[in-house]
Amino acid sequence: MLKLPDYEDTLAAYACRSAQSRGRRIAETEAPTRSVFQRDRDRIIHCTAFRRLEYKTQVFVNHEGDHYRTRLTHSIEVAQIARSICRAMHLNEDLAEGVALAHDLGHTPFGHSGQDALDDMMKTYGGFEHNRQSLRIVEKLEQRYPAFPGLNLSYEMREGIVKHSSPHDLPKNADLAEYCLDEQATLEAQLGNLADEIAYNNHDVDDGFRAGILSLQGLRDVPLFAMHYDQVMVDLTDLSTRQAVHETIRRMINYLILDAIEESTSRLAEQQINSLEDVRRCATPLIAFSKKTRHMNAELKRFLFREMYHHYRVVRMATKAGKVIRDLFRAYMDHPAMLPPSAAQHLLDAENDTKKARAIADYIAGMTDRYALDEHSRLFDVHART
Repeated sequence: MLKLPDYEDTLAAYACRSAQSRGRRIAETEAPTRSVFQRDRDRIIHCTAFRRLEYKTQVFVNHEGDHYRTRLTHSIEVAQIARSICRAMHLNEDLAEGVALAHDLGHTPFGHSGQDALDDMMKTYGGFEHNRQSLRIVEKLEQRYPAFPGLNLSYEMREGIVKHSSPHDLPKNADLAEYCLDEQATLEAQLGNLADEIAYNNHDVDDGFRAGILSLQGLRDVPLFAMHYDQVMVDLTDLSTRQAVHETIRRMINYLILDAIEESTSRLAEQQINSLEDVRRCATPLIAFSKKTRHMNAELKRFLFREMYHHYRVVRMATKAGKVIRDLFRAYMDHPAMLPPSAAQHLLDAENDTKKARAIADYIAGMTDRYALDEHSRLFDVHART
């Protein structure tokens, strides 16, 4: 009988180990060469929703260019940052990596503008939120295994998806009661949230600069950027502007990772955390930036909202994306026969408008940017082939 490597024996006392898992919904014989969390991660990588992330937007609509982030590249970047922090803190890399790779599975096409539009259309039917949709995908919508719906992930992996946003932001729905929303998630899931923030803030700077939306002059008014850019100019000479910005972003990411490790390690010591149970009982998250860095990071976020997310080009893209989502939802609700057979089949089981709307939301949320645009053209352009 093969034996699992002793990797988990090297973890800190407060890390989450496979032996501590609360299990899967449907019991399975575990693999002899992979831990519970490694198997979860592999199922996520192989699922259809993960592959679709390649053609789902981060900020820029997919056809805007080939070099901008997508949900897939963003998820990989989040996983890389999460693993770096885990290794330094002796936490479980496999659990953190799986949560990072799964955290955006439920995102709609066209990024947050697509989610906002779909949530608006679903207001009277229970709303739409991408973390809840990610959970729905791994629990129900993926159909790969004959023994169960979804991916049958471990409790800790599903909990990491549910608690990707603050538990205080989640409605206390009865269907989420099993995830104990009043207790903290594992440290691995907590740092998935921080890794996500590190990745999207800094990489939006990169994409915004590449697109010509953000200027070097404007970025130098942001303390976090200016601190590292000025040092780059001292350390390195004869750099192009593009190279200097790349190097600045690299140093910003490194700075945020090191700050998170230092602050989180300090919090663990101060609160005398010695076990996973201690982590769960804490009143506040233990993975965090220092106060100084939180302020600088918040200033970077305000700059991005003001200069990038509200830029007229981004607003135009978001407005058009919202129209596509709303048009598709109304068309399918009014004329379900326009849905392809694979999607229409789910409506046959819909007992009321709420279930009908949820089935349509599932279908739209699963679309890639280009598929949604093509489908909109097929339905509303009289010259397009159906």
